[in-house]
Amino acid sequence: MHAKLFNDINMKRNIAIIAGGDSSEYEVSLRSAAGIESFLADQKQYTTTIVLLRGNEWKAKIKSQEPGAKNQDEWVEIDKNDFSYTYNGVKNTFDFAYITIHGTPGENGVLQGYLDMIGLPYSCCGVLAAAMTFNKYTCNHYLKGFGVKVAESVLLRSSEVQKFSSEEIVKQVGLPCFIKTNVGGSSFGVTKVKTLEEVEPAIEKAFAEGDEVICEAFMKGIEITCGAYKTKEKAVAFPITEVVTSNEFFDYDAKYNGQVDEITPARIPDEVRDAVQAMTLRIYDILGCKGIIRVDYILTGDKAKGERLEINLLEVNTTPGMTATSFIPQQVRAAGLNIGEVLSEIVEDNFIV
Repeated sequence: MHAKLFNDINMKRNIAIIAGGDSSEYEVSLRSAAGIESFLADQKQYTTTIVLLRGNEWKAKIKSQEPGAKNQDEWVEIDKNDFSYTYNGVKNTFDFAYITIHGTPGENGVLQGYLDMIGLPYSCCGVLAAAMTFNKYTCNHYLKGFGVKVAESVLLRSSEVQKFSSEEIVKQVGLPCFIKTNVGGSSFGVTKVKTLEEVEPAIEKAFAEGDEVICEAFMKGIEITCGAYKTKEKAVAFPITEVVTSNEFFDYDAKYNGQVDEITPARIPDEVRDAVQAMTLRIYDILGCKGIIRVDYILTGDKAKGERLEINLLEVNTTPGMTATSFIPQQVRAAGLNIGEVLSEIVEDNFIV
């Protein structure tokens, strides 16, 4: 039985929004947590943000209960034995965890394994799917076996970085190409390489974000992204967003500093829209996903010339950004849905027998 909650008079579920982590996207994760907290504010869940600080320190962010504290936050240590915290002499446990860590340990299956061990249900996919989707090379080549089109790529590991020369990489993937970390988000350590001389510095930059690097062929076309979720009762693919930026690619500034146009719904033919949404739901099932995912694609081919648009997978994101301006909230609004109700539905689906 769960301990008494601060608001147990309303019989709300106690939800831990888990943010932070070890990656360069730490601050982005905190912004996503704030978004989820605001989305669920009017729903039937009580939320507490848990921040995994660098150095393996976990703390709960509690609104001060002291008179005159002016709603200041207090930080309380998390007991890792059962993911509980004690505040004002009362031990508090959780009914559910909403993971919104972008990077390690929340996006690669490590946190999921811990939550499985203590028996706490959570919002996203399990250990295997999380580990696979976190590794871009593994995920894309696995899905390639199911007929999904992906870019030509080369995988580099820090232990065998000399296995491929710059010349061999360019020979295999061509120029321009993208060089980025294989085991992290796509906002940091990414370089669009245009010359042979840029290959080695780009690899060094990417290795600063993780111990594996992927060198991927450039695909010219329309960048789009499609979110989706499933419950025991339904499958929903959201309206597709078209991503247009004057930057070299959809980098950190484009994502988070407004240097992009995000057009929802995307300006693509209806039959392509339907095919992308169907593919997104198929990928969801192939990987065994859970909760909300977002799948990024490139549509190649010149529709102005009457060429057929081909759907090419970029990557699968199982813990997508959830700030007010992130893709998923935009797509939910475009679908005529309420983001708070969608998140609440995903939480409650875990308690339907």
